[in-house]
Amino acid sequence: MWVLVSFINATQNGTPVFLKHCLSMRNIVVILLTFMALSISASAQRITDASYQTVAHIKSDGTLQNASYKTIGHIKPDGTIQDASYKIIGHLKDDGTVQDSGYRTVGHIKKDGTIQDSSYRIIGHVDKDGNVQDASYRTIGHAKGIPLQWAAFYFFFSD
Repeated sequence: MWVLVSFINATQNGTPVFLKHCLSMRNIVVILLTFMALSISASAQRITDASYQTVAHIKSDGTLQNASYKTIGHIKPDGTIQDASYKIIGHLKDDGTVQDSGYRTVGHIKKDGTIQDSSYRIIGHVDKDGNVQDASYRTIGHAKGIPLQWAAFYFFFSD
């Protein structure tokens, strides 16, 4: 403890030694790279249509925005789905069940990316690369880097 306090209080030519070590060029580069990585991870991922035109953005915190970055909904960590005014409009369950606000099952999201309606009819697919396809495997959009359940909800269960 005494060594740490001495190091923090020590000065060299009037500049605290601790400050000199903290602001070395290497540390500045590390701090800048860390900041850049955090800003990239905090940015929104694009959701595009089949021709790669942006239709929505989804932030890492689950905020869903339209192409103009206007917030249109939220997906909470517990699976609660809310509209822009935070009114609950649905639920994504851990087992892949999709429910409306009244907890009625409206669909299912399988771990392999198969999307089913409430009667277990296949209505689409989302592959591991984020390609979204209808029941006939025609590409209808792309959601690369977006969690499977979020992509499936956006394309198959939202208005």
